[in-house]
Amino acid sequence: MANPKFLLAGIAVLMLAILPMVAQSSANPNPLPAAKLDPQIAAALRDVSAKRIEQTIVKLVGFYTRQTLSSDMPASSGKGANAAAEWIKGEFEQYSKDCGGCLEVKTDEFTQEPGPRVPKPTKITNVYAILNGSDAANAGRIVLVSGHYDSRNSETNDTTQAAPGANDDGSGTAVSMECARVLSKHKFPATIIFLTVAGEEQGLNGSAHFAKTAKEQGWNIEAVLNNDIVGGDRTPGATGQDPHVVRVFSEGIPTTATADEKQVKMIRALASENDSLSRELARYIAATSQQYLPSSSFHPLLVFRPDRFLRGGDQTSFNQQGYAAVRFTEYRENYNHQHQNVRTENGIEYGDLPKFVNYDYTANVARLNAATLASLAAAPAPPANVRILTKELQNDSTLAWDASPGGLATSYEVLWRDTAAPEWEHAKDVGNVTKATLPMSKDNVIFAVCAVGAKGHRSLAVVPTPER
Repeated sequence: MANPKFLLAGIAVLMLAILPMVAQSSANPNPLPAAKLDPQIAAALRDVSAKRIEQTIVKLVGFYTRQTLSSDMPASSGKGANAAAEWIKGEFEQYSKDCGGCLEVKTDEFTQEPGPRVPKPTKITNVYAILNGSDAANAGRIVLVSGHYDSRNSETNDTTQAAPGANDDGSGTAVSMECARVLSKHKFPATIIFLTVAGEEQGLNGSAHFAKTAKEQGWNIEAVLNNDIVGGDRTPGATGQDPHVVRVFSEGIPTTATADEKQVKMIRALASENDSLSRELARYIAATSQQYLPSSSFHPLLVFRPDRFLRGGDQTSFNQQGYAAVRFTEYRENYNHQHQNVRTENGIEYGDLPKFVNYDYTANVARLNAATLASLAAAPAPPANVRILTKELQNDSTLAWDASPGGLATSYEVLWRDTAAPEWEHAKDVGNVTKATLPMSKDNVIFAVCAVGAKGHRSLAVVPTPER
């Protein structure tokens, strides 16, 4: 007969092993469901070409400089910002020709008045292509991808020496253009805009003008994906780079230009600075990566900051107009290859040259962008006026919302996560309703609601505001 002491000890060890599993099962009765793969999105991702991206970046570098002030150079010279803009426009037009005229190719041209980095009135040209939505009720919804095609060297306003800008930001421009090439072969209910802007290095001039114009014209932009320095620098011998990760930066508290005092006061009262529109977009990107790039070793790293430490980018221009916008950037930047004149000193090569770009890495960034754009453009609009009812003190939580406009929603999911969790952990399909009660306390979790279409496409999640 076994020694009773050892038997009891064995039972205790077994219980200690089982209890965490029981607790985990009880705490997670509604794990996030696996989303269905859309065959046309999967096909578009297979079409992304690292070779085409390389050709685009090498061509952009061939313009010698794309510094904004070089717009006084004629395009016929083959150098400068005008020549680069003309070439980008021609590429978009070729994509459109290949898809039977499916793209509207446009320019947003304006004169930037003198400022800190603009010593004289300067022409700035944004170039973009529009893939109009195929569904009349949803074509007014827009998702947008962008990169800046201007470049610079050590001196911000120098147009006499080379400014190749292979990584900063030939890589982001190539991502936007490659997304246009592969997604223009398909149709989506909502509209996708493929944008390349100028004047970023002079103070976000091009994106600021474009975003302000969009706001003034009432464009319903649901998401902006800004790609800046996504070349995955591969300097020989350099350490610290991670070719499997792209950082995704997102703002928390809205910028001053879009947030009034009452709104900011509510954000602070609810501690909801981690649930801005931009951070819900970042979470959507992470979920899309798990859906469409699960077998790859490439994934986004969500960084809950507006941008890198004390720095900025074109997504800020859209944030300032109240749009959800994020920035994609490689895991570790090499400052020897950014904002540097091309030279070699003490055995160190300086300058933003094509040979330091990892084209397979940039292709993965393009796939993640394309998957996110296509998923959002195929999904229903987010539910409107999402709120959590707080009139009564109770442990159950009741959420209500207005139906998703556009008619694509067939059901809704309530999402929730622990208050300390960075991404959504649980979901419950509540059907085609506009109100749901869940048996859990709003004190302990954060809720959101998303709309789901007939083919399983999900909208951006919307965090409720309290209704008393």
